[in-house]
Amino acid sequence: MTARNVTQAGRNKGRILLWLTILLSVLLLGFVTVFTARHNPLYSDRDAYGISKYKFIEACKERLHEPNELSLNLQGQSVPLGQALTQANQLRQGERAVVETVATPSQIVQGVQEAAPGQLGLAVPVLIAAGNGEARRPLAQATMQCVYDRTTARANVTLGLGGVQ
Repeated sequence: MTARNVTQAGRNKGRILLWLTILLSVLLLGFVTVFTARHNPLYSDRDAYGISKYKFIEACKERLHEPNELSLNLQGQSVPLGQALTQANQLRQGERAVVETVATPSQIVQGVQEAAPGQLGLAVPVLIAAGNGEARRPLAQATMQCVYDRTTARANVTLGLGGVQ
């Protein structure tokens, strides 16, 4: 064997190892992608529910930023949140109602369930507070119940006092 043949054989082994490494990397990447996609906690059947689980959660959170449009269930009656707080003299001069979720992101994702056939629902604890600017004064613990209405393409949120119902 000449020196040239030995060098050529060494190069061929290096190329084979390189191609083998590339092939194994592609296979590993494919496996990780498939495994991750199947175990995604935000996966849902968008065609069956009319909305993805992620967009549903975001729509429910957005509705919490509109406290004047939220209703509060009190002893079986639905009352606008602002009206209920005003009648109970809970809002001071210059304050407005603020509703914030107290659930962790994982609790929110796990809280999304099928409310009815073809309909997503979410029930998580929230805090009703009075605030002006950054200052917040807690008023009550409540449960946010959110259901997606396919006909109006809107998340409907109601608040109930007490624990998760």
